[in-house]
Amino acid sequence: MATQSSASSSDFIKNLGKMYGTYTGGFIGFIILLAILEQIGVPNKILGYLFVFFTLAVYAIIGVMTRTAEVSEYYVAGRRVPAFYNGMATGADWMSAASFVGMAGTLFLLGYDGIAWVLGWTGGFVLVSILIGPYLRKFGAYTVPDFLSFRYGGNFARALGVIVLVACSFTYVTAQIYGTGIIASRFLGMQFEVAVFAGLVGILLCAMLGGMRAVTWTQIAQYVVLIIAYLTPIVILSTKKYGFPIPELTYGQAIADITAREQQMLATGLATVAGLKPHISPFINYSPLNFFAIIMCMMVGTASLPHILMRYFTTPSVREARQSVAWSLLFIFLLYFSAPAYAAFSKLEVYTNIIGANVSALKPWIFNWGELGLIQICGKNAGSIDAIVAACKAIAGHPGVVRLQDFVINTDVIVLSTPEIAGLPYVISGLVAAGGLAAALSTADGLLLAIANALSHDVYYKMIDPNAPTMRRLTVARGLLVVVAVIAAATAATKPGDILAMVGWAFSLAMAGNFPALVMGVWWKRTTATGAVCGIIAGFGLCLFYLVTSRYFPGAGVKYFGMTSLLNPLTGAPLADVAKAMALPNAMESFPTLAHPLANKVGWFDLNNIACGLLGTPLGFAVIYIVSKLGKEPSKEMQAYVDDIRKPRGRTVLEEKTT
Repeated sequence: MATQSSASSSDFIKNLGKMYGTYTGGFIGFIILLAILEQIGVPNKILGYLFVFFTLAVYAIIGVMTRTAEVSEYYVAGRRVPAFYNGMATGADWMSAASFVGMAGTLFLLGYDGIAWVLGWTGGFVLVSILIGPYLRKFGAYTVPDFLSFRYGGNFARALGVIVLVACSFTYVTAQIYGTGIIASRFLGMQFEVAVFAGLVGILLCAMLGGMRAVTWTQIAQYVVLIIAYLTPIVILSTKKYGFPIPELTYGQAIADITAREQQMLATGLATVAGLKPHISPFINYSPLNFFAIIMCMMVGTASLPHILMRYFTTPSVREARQSVAWSLLFIFLLYFSAPAYAAFSKLEVYTNIIGANVSALKPWIFNWGELGLIQICGKNAGSIDAIVAACKAIAGHPGVVRLQDFVINTDVIVLSTPEIAGLPYVISGLVAAGGLAAALSTADGLLLAIANALSHDVYYKMIDPNAPTMRRLTVARGLLVVVAVIAAATAATKPGDILAMVGWAFSLAMAGNFPALVMGVWWKRTTATGAVCGIIAGFGLCLFYLVTSRYFPGAGVKYFGMTSLLNPLTGAPLADVAKAMALPNAMESFPTLAHPLANKVGWFDLNNIACGLLGTPLGFAVIYIVSKLGKEPSKEMQAYVDDIRKPRGRTVLEEKTT
């Protein structure tokens, strides 16, 4: 039976190219079919349903077909995912709703300053490749806390690793489910609070039945959908405007046209000098400190996120783990290199088609987003033409056309609405929605799996019941997966923040909690267990304290911890009048709402709380070094293991120790 199973697995791996080639061709045929249906008059709502349900059904079928009851298949896909496909799955795992939906929107609104996110996320994979990924694969762990436990000898380090993993992964997965809620509510006509639970069906079918094995093969299918969906609209726009189908090469022309349009809007009164932020001017939205802090936090956070690192546990060898990092970079590059062009083409369309348009002649698509509160015109939600006209008439001296200062669009809407802004066929809008859904689901799958694996493997199996049989371990893992998913969906339904902000917090928390202990554990064999434990507590604790205090307890931050107002990056003026706010009756409320005048506006060194990892990580390194030097050095056996981790060849360390 074992021989038959092995032969079947070998055939499956050999035929991956043929299977995914057929799948890609089928998906393109499906898009063409829907385009034909649109031309013969099938309603847009039906097309939206077909896009969402077809793609969800495919992912669910893959999840069911690759279900497993074997522990190694559930946790690490049997360690037989080829480098090329692991790179593609990592690309899908990585390109979340924040990348697909939020990044171009951020570049749209922030212009030059938004590049910080792109630089950080791309550069992070260099750190993964050089400092951590291949060495964890050589170690042979199932989870990141596994490594911490073995390297630092005990369940206390493992427990700290689980706490960091759950904190950053839960924050991150909430952002993904929030993204699925936006897409489902717009294209399925559901209430947002209900829509966030709709996406969970697809997520759970993939991750619950087959664990890492099902998630891996599903993520590859999702990558195909999301990259086609992301590139198609900007290839069409580039061809229409400049007659060349490579948007990355016509991007410069689009930037020049945006700059010219900005000057035209100023000259005609459609924009004011105070309200217009030139697209190519640096440090308008972030100070130089915060710009480079975001780059650093996104880079180091990438190399510290457990759901990304565990992807490199699935390759057959250390060599293929290294190769898959390179493939990951290529597949991620395809989207990230296109994001600035997406933002530029979208902004050009907004400046051309919306700014300057008569308020009584706006296109109906605006109302769909306006009803969700994601587009405002003249200070009110753009839910209908009557609401827009009434809101603009209420402004003294309003000219009756949409000015730049009248139009407010949520960053999470830019990518999804660009086909409609540009007047492209509805099938392109549906395609982009399917791509956004694929991006959010693929990352959510990986994150939920990371959390459930940590709780079932590291907490239940390693710390509570080491003699638990395989079936009980997998049942616990699946049960925890459902519980965590439902809690994350319930949190997302409360709209705790925009997608990019939530993702930024997750990166900083992972950076401060994991990075010093992982890097020192691999590269400095003198690192002791006490040093690592103290470093994790100090680094993660400081980052979490700064984030929570400046966001939820700003009054206490000012009164007890010396926080001051952040500064306007352009003028250098304080963002908030601290003395006036501290005189308010609710200044010291223990858990004030975000309506508190100081929320997110106070801190130390003018550092945004999204970059709190920049405080915690140096402290973590310093504490690990000092405490380790003060204590007794690790055993010769452990130092030999650390040396062995850095050798590319040979058996995995954990297998040698435990078998």
